[in-house]
Amino acid sequence: MRFPLRLRLRHVPGRLATGVFILDSGLGKRGADQQTAETLHGMAANAYPFLGAVDPKTFVRLLSAGEMTLGTMLLLPVVPTAVAGGALAAFSAGLVGLYARTPGMRRDGSVFPTAQGIVLAKDVWLFGLGLGLLIDGLTERG
Repeated sequence: MRFPLRLRLRHVPGRLATGVFILDSGLGKRGADQQTAETLHGMAANAYPFLGAVDPKTFVRLLSAGEMTLGTMLLLPVVPTAVAGGALAAFSAGLVGLYARTPGMRRDGSVFPTAQGIVLAKDVWLFGLGLGLLIDGLTERG
């Protein structure tokens, strides 16, 4: 049985760069110590209060697995562009929400970041790339 490769050359740079970055981030969280888990969990729970009910170590384990899965999806050419793009858009929307909801990340009365907020504000590019891949994958002619 032959599976058609639907990945377009124009998708490779974005999927490769983003996939490697996110996969590495997930791999780096695999063995997170208690303090790191509590810090990451606290920041996420501050923005998304329902996460407060999740144990910090469990949260980081799930975050790590999610990042590794997403990174792998972006790197594997057999994963359709619309699927990889949709997953990236959903994941990065959560990161952009974290930026928007965390005090001190944005300048007063602005969507633009403070010096501390730049580390989270950059996730808007991931969101844009994810939407672009999703739209391209959905509108591509077979």
